[in-house]
Amino acid sequence: MAGSAIIYERFTWFHRQVKAGLYPNTRHLAEHFEISRRTAKRHIEFMRDRLGAPLKYDHSRCGYAYDCNAFDFPLLPVSQEEVLAVLIARKLLSHSAEGFISKTMRRLGRKILDQTAELGWNSEHLDRLFSSTWHGFTRTSANTFQVVTRALLENRLIEFAYHSPLSEAPTSRMVEPHHLQHYMASWVLIAWCRLRNQWRKFYLSRMSHLKIHNETFIPRSESQWRPMVEGTFGIFQGESASLVTLLFNAFRAKWIREQVWHPKQMIREMPDGGVELSFKVADFREVKMKILEFGADVEVIEPTALRREVADEIRKMSRMYER
Repeated sequence: MAGSAIIYERFTWFHRQVKAGLYPNTRHLAEHFEISRRTAKRHIEFMRDRLGAPLKYDHSRCGYAYDCNAFDFPLLPVSQEEVLAVLIARKLLSHSAEGFISKTMRRLGRKILDQTAELGWNSEHLDRLFSSTWHGFTRTSANTFQVVTRALLENRLIEFAYHSPLSEAPTSRMVEPHHLQHYMASWVLIAWCRLRNQWRKFYLSRMSHLKIHNETFIPRSESQWRPMVEGTFGIFQGESASLVTLLFNAFRAKWIREQVWHPKQMIREMPDGGVELSFKVADFREVKMKILEFGADVEVIEPTALRREVADEIRKMSRMYER
């Protein structure tokens, strides 16, 4: 089967011939690309019926012309692999900001599928081949996502009530949005908080009563907020970081070798078949929960403070189950 790039080359050639007033027909297209007249006829019908080209056959000229001279062919100068990547992304983000991204991605997917129908793809076929599953993430409303992204793109101040699990009452925040992070299927805004006069991370799912202001701001240097995205392990970032080293036994090491906990992690093979995994952490909360997932298959080697916290948690769990 011909790739999308080859097919669109035929479409664009035929389009240029029509725009130039040369009245191309099925025979011209077939001979130019050395394809069958049946295939050429199918291409022309696809341009007219699926891509909206206002093609009209002129019997006196034995060729095609446009009813509307202003028509311009909707080019899709991408490869088959690039089209497939977008369609797969449609599935990966289908649960994000439910009601907005999912619907928008579905519309985009339909448009792309319409323009690549010659490849034999359809949404049902792709849905059988690809899927994505997330658990433990927080949902973001369509309205919240739209307001935040608009403020982000336009450098506008945004005001909202923010509810933290650690506080009983929400606090009113006025922030300068700088970056929107998709973390473990949840959307997190990195912004300069004018209340705290510091950089903060805000889960969109915890925002309410959003208001976008007309006042704009000058974005601060990326070097100020970029470390909050990729500096250390997990969602919690900070200026000070500790090197965490975890020892996994030989059984669990088979899986750990395949995993990436942080782009700058280090793995050291042990004589008994186990592995030591090391990476930097700015906050122990998330990594402690991650460590407890592996039970007795992992031991915290350092730092001592994290080892102590994990040991205390295990003792509490043990007392709870002994009851």
